[in-house]
Amino acid sequence: MEPILKARGLVKRYGKVTALDHCDFDLMPGEILAVIGDNGAGKSSLIKAVSGAVTPDEGTVTLEGQEVRFSSPIEAREAGIETVYQTLAMSPALSIADNMFMGRELRRPGWRGRYLRQLDRPAMEKFARDKLTELGLMTIQNINQAVETLSGGQRQGVAVARAAAFGSKVIILDEPTAALGVKESRKVLELIQDVKSRGIPIILISHNMPHVFELADRIHVHRLGKRLCVIDPKDYTMSDAVAFMTGAKEAPQAA
Repeated sequence: MEPILKARGLVKRYGKVTALDHCDFDLMPGEILAVIGDNGAGKSSLIKAVSGAVTPDEGTVTLEGQEVRFSSPIEAREAGIETVYQTLAMSPALSIADNMFMGRELRRPGWRGRYLRQLDRPAMEKFARDKLTELGLMTIQNINQAVETLSGGQRQGVAVARAAAFGSKVIILDEPTAALGVKESRKVLELIQDVKSRGIPIILISHNMPHVFELADRIHVHRLGKRLCVIDPKDYTMSDAVAFMTGAKEAPQAA
C-alpha cells in the first residue's frame, strides 16, 4: 500500500541549527500515526514542512503520489491537508459558525454575493450545525454563540470538527489534549476515533503516552531531526517508546 502522504530527505536549517536532518515520513491511508519525540527533536518542523507552514531546504513531499510544494498553509489546505494547532487558531469573539468558515466564507448566490459580497449565513450555520451534530458535538446549543463562551474541550471539538469538515485527505492534530482535563480529553479522543472511522488519516503529535498508545495504529519516533523508527504500539510498551525517544535504548530498526 502506498502512503497517502510521504516525505523523503527533508532538510530544514535555521542558521547553524538543523531542525530536520534528511527526515523521512509516511502516513498510510486511514490510519492514525502518532509522532513522538523529545522537545527540540524537530517534530514541529516536520509538521510545518508537510503542512506548508515552512518550506524545506531540501527533500520532497508527496500527496497521493503527486509531488507537492506548498508555499503556505492555505495551499496545503486547498490540497486537503487541515491542521489543528495547539493554539487552536480561533477568534474567541467570533461565533462557532464564523470560526468554522474563517477564510472560506460562503457568499450568497447571485448578484448579492458577487457584487455586494454578502455572506450566506443560513448556509454556513446549517453546515456548521450538521458537522457538529455528525461528530456528536451538539451539546453546543447555539451555533452563533461566541467561541470564548465555550469550554476548552468544546473549543477543541469545534477545531477538530472544522478540520474534519474541510480536511478531505489528511488531518494533523498538534497536542489536541494538552490543555484539557480528563473528562474533556476523553471527549476529544472519542472525536478523533470518530474522524478516523470516516476514513480520514490523522497525524497526531502528542506527549501524552497513554493517549498515543490508545489511539495510534503506528508510532513515528522522531529524534535529532529525523525519523528514528516506526513502531507498532501492540509490540512495545510506553517505557520502550520513551527509551527510544530519549536515546536510552537502541531503536528496533533503522527507518
